[in-house]
Amino acid sequence: MQWIRPDSPEYDESRRLFNAMIDRRPAVIAPCGTAGEVAEALKHARDNELAIAVRAGGHSVAGMSMNDGGLVVDVRPMKSIEVDPESRTVTVGAGVTCGEFDRATQQHGLAMTGGRVSTTGLAGFTLGGGSGWLERAYGFACDHLVSVDLVTAAGELVTASAQENPELFWALHGGGGNFGVATSFKFALHDLGPTVHAGLMLWPGDAAHEISRGYRDLALKAPDAVGSALVYLTAPPEPFVPEDMLGKLAVGMAYVFAGDAAEGAEQVKPYRALNPSVDLVGDMNYADFQCMIDDPPNLYNYWSADYHNELSDDALDIFIDSAHSLPGPHSQQLIARWGGAVSGPAAALTPLQNRNANWVSHPFGIEETPERGQEAKAWVKRFRHDIAPYATGGVWLNFVGDEGQARVQAAFGNENFVRLSQVKREFDPDNVFRGNQNIPPAPA
Repeated sequence: MQWIRPDSPEYDESRRLFNAMIDRRPAVIAPCGTAGEVAEALKHARDNELAIAVRAGGHSVAGMSMNDGGLVVDVRPMKSIEVDPESRTVTVGAGVTCGEFDRATQQHGLAMTGGRVSTTGLAGFTLGGGSGWLERAYGFACDHLVSVDLVTAAGELVTASAQENPELFWALHGGGGNFGVATSFKFALHDLGPTVHAGLMLWPGDAAHEISRGYRDLALKAPDAVGSALVYLTAPPEPFVPEDMLGKLAVGMAYVFAGDAAEGAEQVKPYRALNPSVDLVGDMNYADFQCMIDDPPNLYNYWSADYHNELSDDALDIFIDSAHSLPGPHSQQLIARWGGAVSGPAAALTPLQNRNANWVSHPFGIEETPERGQEAKAWVKRFRHDIAPYATGGVWLNFVGDEGQARVQAAFGNENFVRLSQVKREFDPDNVFRGNQNIPPAPA
């Protein structure tokens, strides 16, 4: 069992997170390669009265996978991936990233809804629900769960599935890391790839009003197999970007068709009729598409999110006005189309509220210095204030930082939150796992 302490040569690298805005110094980091080592780490924390954080990928913008003065259970060494092509299932260790998962399953032409950024840790992504490009066709990542193995606060190894600990299994479909340290996941998969019709399109910012309305209308009519999002961004210095667009506001669209590539080529034609200045949509490797919007680490990030039942012209104007004041070249404003399997039969089997929303907005405030990071944070907050009249009040917790307990409860609704707190009382009555979007245990 390895213990990484402040005097260990690997300490600073081991505590570094994706979001540079988070700079925390735990007393000890415990890299764990087995469930037994997780149990040993938790015992060490109990014996020494150390607060617990759990790190699987470290991509959480809220920085909840790290703490000050406590113990960090780091499960990133758990990299096993076992694909069963005949049953179309896969069993993975808790340290696998979405990109690693995609590469392994695509060797067999199999996939499920994965993260929009390949460096995201699969464990936190799934336990928080798991929103990605394929969700309209297949539902969230958590909807694919067959079972989860985890270590409880008491150090017990338990399995959650529809047959075994079913109430815990329900809670793990979006309830986050509140109930134990997940060490292994088994997922059901779909036939997809390795070639899909997918990619990115880009328009100049002065066409934002026309493109935003056109995209909205087309996305509402699109079949469930079409996954897409509209993104307001600063046109990057890439060879495919026209020189007169460089460094200026641009409107982008991400597109993927969850099915036959030839049919995907037909379904993208109405979007292509909007005459993009850059058109990178075509037949491509699905796992490569999953890496197309990977964002760099070590920047100062502040994100948030809201749900929307409708996007009126007035609401779109607020998005566009906000985009005109992007705080820096890395910041973006994203609108993803929901519906389809997101609001399908699986919705009733998870604690996640408002799965019937048609849209989710996701502003990314990203900057290169701490001072500019605060400006990015203020930009996100201004946008959320302005868009509030057009939002449902729901929230996707994986998309946000620490925005308070009311926002946590809004993700689940009162009834589901009470039910989650009862599961919490059974498996973590002392709220040991509170370094997260926390669900306190119900009173005994």
